[in-house]
Amino acid sequence: MKQKLIAIFVLASLTMAGCASVPMASEQDDAASKAFTLPPSDKAGLYVYRDSFTGKSIKRTVSLDGAVIGATANKVYFYKLISPGSHTLSTESEFGDNSITFQALGGHNYFARQYMKMGAFTAGAGIKIMDEDEGEKEVLRCDRAQ
Repeated sequence: MKQKLIAIFVLASLTMAGCASVPMASEQDDAASKAFTLPPSDKAGLYVYRDSFTGKSIKRTVSLDGAVIGATANKVYFYKLISPGSHTLSTESEFGDNSITFQALGGHNYFARQYMKMGAFTAGAGIKIMDEDEGEKEVLRCDRAQ
């Protein structure tokens, strides 16, 4: 019994410590997004980034208004132009999606941090809107996904 528990613990540790990978954007697209140029007045810019040490080997999808943007890995971000108005941003988690709703104004950039957390069987995920200064700083440490 003790050996089984040790084996389960080792397997869980390896799962939580590895690194997931996702398709990446070109270096040019990454650099252009990191200029943080304000979008036109009829659009808003949305950056969704992930920077959690926990759960590096686990991919979690991120959706905007029910449409999947993509799967995240550690130190990766997405950039998307969106229409102004109310939006729901969701992340896949251990027992279902976690969601937030936010209002986007045209001509502004928004930053959302996806974070991983310990779960009962695998890493869970959460998401929150960050202020612009913190979001820009964190996105600069990440690479853009397709």
